[in-house]
Amino acid sequence: MNAHLQATGSVYSLAPETQTPERHTLSVLVDNEPGILARIVGLFAARGFNIDSLTVSETEHEKGLSRITVVTVATPKVLTQIKLQLERLVPVHKVHDLTAEGKALERELALVKVASTGEPRAEALRLADAYRAQIVDATTESFVFEITGKPSKIDSFIAIMVPLGLVEVVRTGLAAISRGPEGM
Repeated sequence: MNAHLQATGSVYSLAPETQTPERHTLSVLVDNEPGILARIVGLFAARGFNIDSLTVSETEHEKGLSRITVVTVATPKVLTQIKLQLERLVPVHKVHDLTAEGKALERELALVKVASTGEPRAEALRLADAYRAQIVDATTESFVFEITGKPSKIDSFIAIMVPLGLVEVVRTGLAAISRGPEGM
């Protein structure tokens, strides 16, 4: 093959992708209207993009705006495609890659049910206190703890509760905001 016909690294190249997938948190400001969440999830699904976490809430009632926080793992090339396609959706006002923009504040809430008696029960209480988890429900045989923090903190708390009688976990998904004085 002639040198001038070799792959140039363009998106049309047939060469396999060699970039490493990375975790990114995207914040998407949208009109709060029926069907927008379905359109965004459909965009990810139709193109085979995975969503690791998804949270949605109205953030500006007077303006009718909601913020969607999406955590995905993708290569830089795929991430660029995701952002461009999100920006093209009509009710989308802004798309921010909080990971690329710098250190964002990320928090998640989890409810963790643990059933145990005796020493494992006492140990679960001690560990919950160390992790600053709050008891939101208690019976003589179980607790439901509420814990907030970085996903890694919640993962650690869940892992440590497994041998102590972990029954069930419910997680909210990630909420994230950029640091500094600028808004979205």
